[in-house]
Amino acid sequence: MARKKANYPLIEGLEITALAAEGKAMGRYNDMVVFVPMTVPGDVVDVQIRSKRRRFMEGYAVRYVKHSPMRCEPVCAHFGVCGGCKWQNLPYERQLQLKQEQVTDQLTRIAKVELPPVAPAIGSERTTFYRNKLEFTFAPKRWLTSQEVASGEELAASPALGFHIPNMFDKVLDIDKCWLQREPSNAIRDEVKRFCLEQGYPFYDARAHEGLMRNIIIRTSTTGEVMVIVVFARPEREKMERLLDHRAGRFPEITSLMYVVNEKCNDSIADLDIRCYRGNDHIFERMEGLRFKIGAKSFYQTNSEQALRLYSVARDFAALSGREVVYDLYTGTGTIANFVADRCAKVVGVEYVPEAIEDAKVNSAINGITNTVFYAGDMKNVLDDAFVERNGRPDVIILDPPRAGVDARVIEVILRAAPQRIVYVSCNPATQARDIALMDGDYRVERVQPVDMFPHTHHVENVVKLVRRA
Repeated sequence: MARKKANYPLIEGLEITALAAEGKAMGRYNDMVVFVPMTVPGDVVDVQIRSKRRRFMEGYAVRYVKHSPMRCEPVCAHFGVCGGCKWQNLPYERQLQLKQEQVTDQLTRIAKVELPPVAPAIGSERTTFYRNKLEFTFAPKRWLTSQEVASGEELAASPALGFHIPNMFDKVLDIDKCWLQREPSNAIRDEVKRFCLEQGYPFYDARAHEGLMRNIIIRTSTTGEVMVIVVFARPEREKMERLLDHRAGRFPEITSLMYVVNEKCNDSIADLDIRCYRGNDHIFERMEGLRFKIGAKSFYQTNSEQALRLYSVARDFAALSGREVVYDLYTGTGTIANFVADRCAKVVGVEYVPEAIEDAKVNSAINGITNTVFYAGDMKNVLDDAFVERNGRPDVIILDPPRAGVDARVIEVILRAAPQRIVYVSCNPATQARDIALMDGDYRVERVQPVDMFPHTHHVENVVKLVRRA
């Protein structure tokens, strides 16, 4: 028997009073919280509810009764549909305040430890065109916006090259202009789409698992180099070479042209062989006189210029004198390790991904750095008491874990190693707060510094300095 469709109400004149987690905004109706995306405090809206729980409801604005004086005009025509840059309708100064408040709230509420005042978030000089990496997805039918559907017009089911609609693996919004990555990013995407449509190359259908064109990944750097990776869904040599040759001829600024064939049902290419078709198999990034080699699978902070500010905060918190043994845990490609190496005696880096560790070693060699050593492996298996004994007890530990935070077993080893200072860099203040609580018996929080790596989003990096208690 078919499940009866819920008849959710339309709430008229709801005042949005606050911003909530994950970029959402909220108001109150009959003692229930109502989450409404893409609104800001001070907006008054009519809201169509689409889901209801015991303590809250979620919906979307169908009419603005009153616009908030806080609201500003988004620069992007795709705002509110593609799912990215959800805070474009907020002034940047207000975004920074909210990120500081978010860090304060999570450290206070979750960690429940004594805290110094949280410093104002360090803003990004660039609030548009700041990303150095974007991935675009092909689809045989573009996503139609609610306005287009409501118009009642006959709309052609044209192909798309753009971004996934949030939480929909097979729905893609066609992008006209993205404000996240500087040129030639938009020009490359548009020309590839035009060429593929003209030549009759089929766009990949994620549900049917058929088609040729799957993804394009574009990486740029402050050195002016450009890497383009084309992801094909099947190996059709003649068509692949025709497109790659066209790309190279049309955009001579591409210094690294790569391709990969992904015949799997998921989009990950981390386990696939990425081939260099023309140019180099890498690009370089610069940071404070250092050069970092970036391959097709390398991790590098996606806001290059702001990464310098983030790592400078971490280095400042480490308070290095030149004599310290430093452990850089979750080192990635060794960016932080190499960045601090000239101010300490030795840096020991550990990272799960073997390819990243190879990049870290290369980056040390490129820069003539000889006091780093790197190990690949699962952190909770590599870092133990014997490892500390072999490599020397750390004076300073720098942590930069993934969003899930630090494994409890790793924290136990850190506490036994007893460094004088711990610098914890996090992209998720909630898990950072959880981990700080586990270390509170031995360490006190001395400084807290949020850094905005992703303008117009709710995401924030946070750096905490912990000092060993006497």
